[in-house]
Amino acid sequence: MDLEQAMQTFLEESRELLDEMESILLDVEAEQTSSEQLNALFRTMHTIKGSAGLFGLDPIIRFSHQAENLLDQLRDGKLKLDDELVGLLLRCHDHVKLLIQALAAGDSLEALSDEALEAALLGYLTVPQAMQPPVREAPPPAASRPERWVLSLRFGPDVLRNGLDPSSFIRYLATLGTVEGIRAIACRLPAGADFDAESNYLRFELLYHSDIDEKSLHEVFEFIREDSELFIWPLKIAAAHLHESCASATPDEAREVEEAWRRFGALGQAQPLEEEAPAGVDPLLEHPLAATAEPSPAEPAQPAAQAEPHAPLPPETPPTHGEARAGRGGESRFIKVEAGKLDSLINLIGELVIAGSAANLIARRSQQPQLVEATLGIANLIEQIRTGTLSMRMVQIGEIFHRFPRVVRDVSRELGKDIQLRIVGAETELDKSMVEKLGDPLLHIVRNAIDHGIEPTDVRQAHGKPAQGNLWLNAYHESGSVVIEVADDGGGLDRGRILAKARERGLLGLDEEPPDSVVFQQIFEAGFSTADQVTNLSGRGVGMDVVRRGIEQLHGNIEIDSEAGQGTTFRIRLPLTLAIIDGFLVEVAASTFVLPLEAVIECIELPAGLPENGVHDCINLRGELLPLLHLDSFFELPPAATLRRNVVVVQYGERKAGLVVDALQGEFQTVIKPLGALFNTLKAISGSTILGTGEVALILDVPSLIQRACRRESERFALPPRADAVPRPGTPLQGNTP
Repeated sequence: MDLEQAMQTFLEESRELLDEMESILLDVEAEQTSSEQLNALFRTMHTIKGSAGLFGLDPIIRFSHQAENLLDQLRDGKLKLDDELVGLLLRCHDHVKLLIQALAAGDSLEALSDEALEAALLGYLTVPQAMQPPVREAPPPAASRPERWVLSLRFGPDVLRNGLDPSSFIRYLATLGTVEGIRAIACRLPAGADFDAESNYLRFELLYHSDIDEKSLHEVFEFIREDSELFIWPLKIAAAHLHESCASATPDEAREVEEAWRRFGALGQAQPLEEEAPAGVDPLLEHPLAATAEPSPAEPAQPAAQAEPHAPLPPETPPTHGEARAGRGGESRFIKVEAGKLDSLINLIGELVIAGSAANLIARRSQQPQLVEATLGIANLIEQIRTGTLSMRMVQIGEIFHRFPRVVRDVSRELGKDIQLRIVGAETELDKSMVEKLGDPLLHIVRNAIDHGIEPTDVRQAHGKPAQGNLWLNAYHESGSVVIEVADDGGGLDRGRILAKARERGLLGLDEEPPDSVVFQQIFEAGFSTADQVTNLSGRGVGMDVVRRGIEQLHGNIEIDSEAGQGTTFRIRLPLTLAIIDGFLVEVAASTFVLPLEAVIECIELPAGLPENGVHDCINLRGELLPLLHLDSFFELPPAATLRRNVVVVQYGERKAGLVVDALQGEFQTVIKPLGALFNTLKAISGSTILGTGEVALILDVPSLIQRACRRESERFALPPRADAVPRPGTPLQGNTP
């Protein structure tokens, strides 16, 4: 395996294991600790330590070894996992994560040593007397006494193909004891063209000295037991099992095994381990690791990083060999692909969509039925390829949701609050590129909810609320969009203070009485803050403006529902993807525009007798008042001479509007092309696309158009807003529309 590729696998595997460790530590705070969780915690640090040994990463090896010792005492029941110990283990998690990040960035690891943390670990490793098991006067059990063992190891012929290095197991044994002698038996090594560099032909006989028990020795080889012949005997009884160990050996091999055991002292008086090696082979040597007084840890007993380069170790009981084999087989079903390659593929598919549209247009103009049918078949295949490829970029939003239990824990404790985080809809899928950009906006909202939203415990109890506050993260699909909600059961936004501050800064008129939806939007203005004092978390008026800007860059918007004394909900609406969408083409004054198909509800003919001067009027749509927006007047285009106009009914959230257009051109696979910086301020345009004719068509921002139509219609009817009105869930905002 290429060393750089192996390093990237190690880094990725370590990140996954650390995420798993953090998740377990946060879970055990809320429920009773299980042995499976403790075993999983131990395996996490154990695997990172072992994998780091492949690359000689001594700082990671040393620290993870100390953390592993602490976790070993924890799972053996010598320590109790209380709140203080969870905090220490989270600090260990953070330190190893810092080391991994530094390694990925090419920085020095030695400079990142944390002496205070290491001292805290050593303090726990010296277990207090009250927590130690009762002292017995009887001699220690045999399992804890140093023992000499004879190990007869024939790894399977495919061990190298499965990503395992036989020497890594031997080096790992050196971390648990002393390898006093090794003999590599090469009787089955073929010559010439019969030799396969990827096959294993060697058998190893080891003399090993350690105080670990036989069960622990067998666990070292758990992952390869089924494919290999492994025999482990105490030195003093090994002679009785020589025949069993050589049952499948050739006569020459059996003689060499017997000779090795004789030199180990298993068949009588031990002989010196110096012997001239056969030509071309060095089968008998003193193991170099045995000469070191302080063996350095290396590969894990269960080298997951080699055996499973793309699958994190599950947080359950230690995997059996059958499970390990199933995991290796799973590599044929799951492949991790570099994100850049997938992005390039999607870009190419986008160009293929455009080329297919051009071919289909030429075919329709030619009026050749066979050509039209062929291009339609190609278009259908392109759509299937597009759908399948885009689905590869869809990931569960839980990828970012699961970062927040740690955030809530740390921030709430810093503020002295008791807050429970509840996650719903973590399986909801969203484009990976959008998920990556959602982390910072959600972090700002969550921290603000903890700091400003949820009251201190004494205040909650004084108002008859439970002492523990609640914070919800929720995600779900709605009308072709993804909705993400961050809600709390705190005190709600103070409408009066926000309104007074907005008037003070000139954001709202002194005599203006806007609805709550407009008032609450003021918190997204740069520099806006109602906090009485600045804290480490908030109060400087920065952050929320970044939230809105980040959401708008993803072509989404953010709404706020809040009720005094009951809580606040931040609701983010986002498109499913930013790459390729199904569009609906409309014509307005000889110009072509694209509407996202998922926003289109229906199309109807514009009723006769309505004013044609472009004012914002409305129609009765089956008993529902539907505001209209004439796109030709909105975009200041010359009116087209047409006998019939159409209304495209669009919906976003719970609001609907009708867009008046001149003609309908039907569905169209739309490749979204971003607009330049010059067009960033255009609220009604979200992007562009290239038609089959080569012309550029603008993609309309439906949420912005609906908000504008609804707002203008309200102004036309001069409906006085209620100062105490609370907007319904899903009510579009009006504070950031043009």
